[in-house]
Amino acid sequence: IYAMLSCSEENLVYLSRNGMTATDMLTVRSMKFYLDGALGSRGALLKGDYCDQLGHKGLQLMTIPTFEMYQIQLLSKGFQVCVHAIGDSANSIALRTFNRNIPEGYDARWRIEHAQIVSGRDQKLFSKRSIIPSVQPTHATSDAAWADSRLCNTANKGGYAYQNLLSQAKVIALGTDFPVEGISPMNTLYSATQRMDAAGKLERPFIGEQALSRKQALWGMTLWSAYANFDETRTGSLEASKMADFIVMDTDLMTVAAEKIPKARVFHTFIGGQQVYSR
Repeated sequence: IYAMLSCSEENLVYLSRNGMTATDMLTVRSMKFYLDGALGSRGALLKGDYCDQLGHKGLQLMTIPTFEMYQIQLLSKGFQVCVHAIGDSANSIALRTFNRNIPEGYDARWRIEHAQIVSGRDQKLFSKRSIIPSVQPTHATSDAAWADSRLCNTANKGGYAYQNLLSQAKVIALGTDFPVEGISPMNTLYSATQRMDAAGKLERPFIGEQALSRKQALWGMTLWSAYANFDETRTGSLEASKMADFIVMDTDLMTVAAEKIPKARVFHTFIGGQQVYSR
């Protein structure tokens, strides 16, 4: 488990007094912040008005000075900053403050959780410092039915632009956002590579030009996610001296027909070389 402490004065004091926690099964070296709400509820902070609610731009849940104060305090302790940012304005705030406060050349690996709507201009800011987009591909296919009603033109506003984010950051961490979304990593792989939903509700790929390749998606779910956790020397790939964390599948996810990806099943699960599940 790579746990993020929720932003609070109490947790900041705890981190200051106790430092990082690092065991074989638990790591605590980061704090998570929230800049805005969700797109579906019109809480995501946008630069312009919502198309279906003129005069409303969403919710800003933290002031910029407060957010930067926390960044500087955590930087001094070597802790990772992770921030929930969905709207293009929230992502702009996160990227611009990160670029101000991360020293040049410092391996911060600060993360933007979701990075759902990032303008083309702001996408370039991922490349200037050690900033990682941490996204959940099933959000794109879950939101596809109504995203344009909120944003008018989701693609032109930098929505769910995973291929663009990868080209700028050079890594992209993929997750599920469970319990908001389903927990199946097979659906993550399917949505990331096909830009279609496992339930079959979409008639065509949603912003298909931003799909990841299967290899990119696999890396995003394994080694790049480990990198986002400062854990790439210990987990994320099957190599000598690393933890033997792996699964045995009933099919090859890299070659199976795309429509069969969500139906793939796990036969065995190993953690640290110990079998913990068998079908």
